[in-house]
Amino acid sequence: MPQGENSCDVLIIGGGIIGCAAAYFLLSADKNLKVTVVEKDLTYSQASTPLSLANVRIQFSLKENIEISQFTQEFIKKFPEKMEVDEDRPDLCFRKEGNLFLINSKNKDRALKDLELQKEMGCRADWLEPQEIESKFPLYTAHSAAGGTWGPDDGYLDPHSFLNGFRQKAGSLGAHIIEDRAVKLIKSKKRLQGARLQSGKSISSLCVVNAAGAWASELAETASVSLPIKPIKRQVFALKPAEKPGSPLPLTILPSGLYFRTETGDKILSGRSFGDDPEGFDFSWDPEVFRERLWPELAEFVPSFDRLRIERGWAGLYAVNTLDENAVLGEWPELKGLFLANGFSGHGLQQAPAVGRYLSELILGKKPVLDLSIFTPRRILESRPILESAII
Repeated sequence: MPQGENSCDVLIIGGGIIGCAAAYFLLSADKNLKVTVVEKDLTYSQASTPLSLANVRIQFSLKENIEISQFTQEFIKKFPEKMEVDEDRPDLCFRKEGNLFLINSKNKDRALKDLELQKEMGCRADWLEPQEIESKFPLYTAHSAAGGTWGPDDGYLDPHSFLNGFRQKAGSLGAHIIEDRAVKLIKSKKRLQGARLQSGKSISSLCVVNAAGAWASELAETASVSLPIKPIKRQVFALKPAEKPGSPLPLTILPSGLYFRTETGDKILSGRSFGDDPEGFDFSWDPEVFRERLWPELAEFVPSFDRLRIERGWAGLYAVNTLDENAVLGEWPELKGLFLANGFSGHGLQQAPAVGRYLSELILGKKPVLDLSIFTPRRILESRPILESAII
């Protein structure tokens, strides 16, 4: 391995939750590793994790995605203990309010098949008829749906605590976390050599992890690696309904993809992905998007939400894998030493623990606990998508 002040065994570019989870698992496995994490903004003002709804669910149709979520749900139970630093334990404030997917008649058979797989894998998940949904959640009018899939163990957590827990623990284990921006990957023929930073410094390493989130393709292109990953703006709206829900509402996803859930302070968070959401690094938000494109459908499903106030909103970025909207994990076949952890398409936070562990296993040459080879980067070169039928 390279030696010297500006060298390391593993260079991780991107100090968000994926990069910090990878650093944590690497150093937990080998405390003698020299791991450097480069993050362009340690305030994380535009990072996807703090701007997300921080949802964790097992309702996927792909076996590997379900396994990843099962690991996360177990991992967060022990997260405060595992991430303790100087007797300080992070509190994830995990709210197990459940996830409810409304299903139309066209997708009912598929949803039932997915439920069967989830149950076979030991997950708690059930089918609810429309009247059962309305009985369980009296504010809802579900008669136009065929029913819904209900995951009672799903929920959401504090994304800041999740990210900072990994970051602080990785730092306590010896990770060198610096604020700078990687502007170019350095390679020699088909071997990666490190990265050049915006500050003018270079860091030598024969093992580089691209965990740059929405900026992943931009970074990869500096080494002539083309990834089908685009930064797509997604908006979230914080609403104050005239009538309080009375009790917490689960993350509820309508067949169109519109979603909402309760938040502390009697607020409702809502959003939806659209096919015309803009590509690029735009963090502006527009209340008219809610008024014109979300509110009518939301008020139809929850009539009491016909009166509400938009209190605030924000926009974050999905790193969308346009090939199949699934993660790209592993070493790039055409460039030795470049490991990818990209294209999570909105699932990065909930997949971070399993992804961090898997990356560490690949880098250290260990047999992975979970076989996630289905997400190999090779499928990009072969134009071979893997399909996840779940709604979001």
